[in-house]
Amino acid sequence: MDEAVFFDTLRQGLWVAVTASAPILAVALVVGLAIGLFQALTSIQEMTLTFVPKLAAIVAVFWVSMGFMAETLVSFFQTKLIPAIIGS
Repeated sequence: MDEAVFFDTLRQGLWVAVTASAPILAVALVVGLAIGLFQALTSIQEMTLTFVPKLAAIVAVFWVSMGFMAETLVSFFQTKLIPAIIGS
C-alpha cells in the first residue's frame, strides 16, 4: 500500500468518525449547557441533575441517528477499507 493511500484512508476514517459522532456530541453539549444554566440560575447543585437528562438525551439521539451512523460506517468500509485490504 502506498503511503499516500494509507494517509488518505486514515484521514477519511477520522472524518467518518467525526461525522458519525457529531449528533451525539452536539446534543450532549447543548443539554449540558442548558442544565448548567438552569443550575446556575436556581443554585441547585445536584449531580444527578446533570447526569440523568444528558444520558437520556444521548440515548434518544443515538436511537434516532443509529441508521445514519451505521450507513456511514458501512459505506466507508465497503468503499475504502475492504478494497484496501483485498488489494484491489
